[in-house]
Amino acid sequence: MKRFFTSESVTEGHPDKVCDQIADSVLDAVLAQDENARAAIECCATTGMVLVMGELTTDCYVDISRIVKNTVRDIGYTQGQGFSYNSLAVITAIHGQSADIALGVDNSLEHKAGGGDYDAIGAGDQGMMFGYAVNETEELMPLTAVLSQKLAMRLAEVRKSGLLPYLRPDGKTQVTVEYDGKKPVRVDTVVVSAQHDDRVTQEQLKRDIRKHVIDAVIDARWLDENTRYYINPTGRFEIGGPEGDSGLTGRKIIVDTYGGRCPHGGGAFSGKDSTKVDRSAAYMARYICKNVVAAGLADECELQLAYAIGVANPVSLFVETFGSGRVSDEKLAAIIRENFDLRPAAIIEKLGLRRPVFRETAAYGHFGRAQFPWEQTDMAGALKKYL
Repeated sequence: MKRFFTSESVTEGHPDKVCDQIADSVLDAVLAQDENARAAIECCATTGMVLVMGELTTDCYVDISRIVKNTVRDIGYTQGQGFSYNSLAVITAIHGQSADIALGVDNSLEHKAGGGDYDAIGAGDQGMMFGYAVNETEELMPLTAVLSQKLAMRLAEVRKSGLLPYLRPDGKTQVTVEYDGKKPVRVDTVVVSAQHDDRVTQEQLKRDIRKHVIDAVIDARWLDENTRYYINPTGRFEIGGPEGDSGLTGRKIIVDTYGGRCPHGGGAFSGKDSTKVDRSAAYMARYICKNVVAAGLADECELQLAYAIGVANPVSLFVETFGSGRVSDEKLAAIIRENFDLRPAAIIEKLGLRRPVFRETAAYGHFGRAQFPWEQTDMAGALKKYL
């Protein structure tokens, strides 16, 4: 059966991703001094201005204005009057974490009943989180998500290296793959929109993007004479970033995860410390699914976890292997419960989530990149005994 599926990505200069990176840069700066800080930092950006807002409970001090400007500079907004690091107005509106929320996080229901150390931290909120893995790429990610993310990363690489010096930080990518049943067989459509200066012609841009971005990223075996390419299809793209469109933290959640192949839970990731299960449990769910697929227990695995505020253990666990499991989904759920501790404190320790590791997650996807601890497959060997 012929099917088509599409995923998109954005560059680090996209206005929403600018905000995600600012939020996680503030979080990292705080965690570098206070690993027990509580944070739910959000950001919005528009022409000439960034607003940093949300919750922060810590004894340390960080210079938020400096962090914002350094982040914007590192992304590449260093010239022009619309949005540049050296002319930004930075407004802060931050307060401490609600004492009502802290009650549940600091002392879970299980801990009050005499539980151990891992029961000390309750979930920071209710909600559901999803993880996913599939064996169609070496990253155990959907091919569409991998290719769209790599194209966006390549846009930044050729801009920053000077190979295509006329490019500017904003950009978007999109890849449609044709599937024969569940097997990817070819790339059907590639869309790249790249911000540029006013000196390059559209002809040169299209030629350079095809040669130095698309052909450099997508293996020729996926491309054929019928593959369609849309490069800056509207023509000019000179005004971009928060000058062209306002940015907001947490508005690119499908880009952050699996490119639409898996549902997204109830919350975004960036700016949140790991007592927020929106983030930590989603990372753990990915870790579990990736190890399940790496162990050969399934070709495809989706996991939903759900939590109640102030309760350490998840209230539900749902597994779906889409008919690809070597054991039943019911059995796999029992295997997961037996081998993985899903309490927030245990997740934080297992994945090292009190360290300042989050700025790197805030662009080009939280999943599918080997540098993150939740991408390791160190449990695959132990899970193979269930085959």
